[in-house]
Amino acid sequence: MDIRNFFFKNRSYTPIPLAILIIFFSEPALPYLWYGLGCLVVGEFIRFWAVSYAGGITRTIKVGAPALCSSGPFAHVRNPLYIGNLFDFSGIVLIAGAPNIWIMLFVTWAFFIIQYALIIDLEEETLSGLFGNEYELYKSNVPQLFPRFSPWKSNDNRIPMSFGKTLKTEKRTLQNIILILLLITLRQQFV
Repeated sequence: MDIRNFFFKNRSYTPIPLAILIIFFSEPALPYLWYGLGCLVVGEFIRFWAVSYAGGITRTIKVGAPALCSSGPFAHVRNPLYIGNLFDFSGIVLIAGAPNIWIMLFVTWAFFIIQYALIIDLEEETLSGLFGNEYELYKSNVPQLFPRFSPWKSNDNRIPMSFGKTLKTEKRTLQNIILILLLITLRQQFV
């Protein structure tokens, strides 16, 4: 089995041990709480913007796409959802706090960098096979993880989904964030 495929198919579940670790070692501290909330807001803004353009196809367990999405945030960076996730989990780590918060942040980033490097490699290989020169042109003009300031102009004229439809698609991510924050709060109250 291709390890990249394993991480792609299970990308919603592989962070669970990391979340448990964050909750277990949590010791919230006020200055980090505000930084964490800021990261969560930025992360969810990025994710919401990306999902409004890419749609519910981002929840699939099969690598591929019916069409190449190169508008909205995808005109600035090829992987906005993963950037949003990094901000989200960084925010959760900062909100949770820990005696060694910087080690916890490093472990979180290391985990996601490794996972996303594998997933992105698989996705790019697949998209290159599906869309050929169109994807190669997109890839040569839009950075993988560090956004370009001006949007790349493409033929993708899609209109973002409505706020309600985007919220419905993003509901599971928001529920997971709320659950983790609730567990952090409960741990502080009862342990």
